[in-house]
Amino acid sequence: MKFLAKKLYILIITFLFSSILFAQEQKIGLVSFNVLMQSSPQFREVMESLQGEFEPRQRELQAKQQELQGLAEKVQKDAAVMGATERTNAERELRDLQRDVNRLGSELQEDINLRQNEEIAKLQRSLLEVVNGFAQNNGFDIIFASDAGGVLYGSQSVNITTPIAELLQAQFESSE
Repeated sequence: MKFLAKKLYILIITFLFSSILFAQEQKIGLVSFNVLMQSSPQFREVMESLQGEFEPRQRELQAKQQELQGLAEKVQKDAAVMGATERTNAERELRDLQRDVNRLGSELQEDINLRQNEEIAKLQRSLLEVVNGFAQNNGFDIIFASDAGGVLYGSQSVNITTPIAELLQAQFESSE
């Protein structure tokens, strides 16, 4: 009987909190965070800046790729008239250059990805601040991100952490 009374108490508390929360009219917004980011002038500026930052290294990689292609064509063309030692040296040079091109390309792509992730993270924090400010200034209680699958902003009026913590405490006490 005591167990049933505690369950009924928990149910009543839960009903009271939920009815209080939902009795108030809530202002809810939905935003596409990806659209905001990609359409923002800040995003375009970041992408252009990154492109300029890595342009010299991209040109260097392209020059090495052209050098590799030229050497490969030369080795292929002259292979029939080359001696064994000369051919072995040319093939070794070709492999070394191919390794250099692959390494340069990998390092460049890794550096680009790292910098891009850093800059996008900064931009996301900035956009989140703008969304939060907009929500507060325009009386929104909650803002959902349609593409990020989460809440970008939540006012205290929709925060149910305390009632749920109290419910968990009551459940814990009733199980003892």
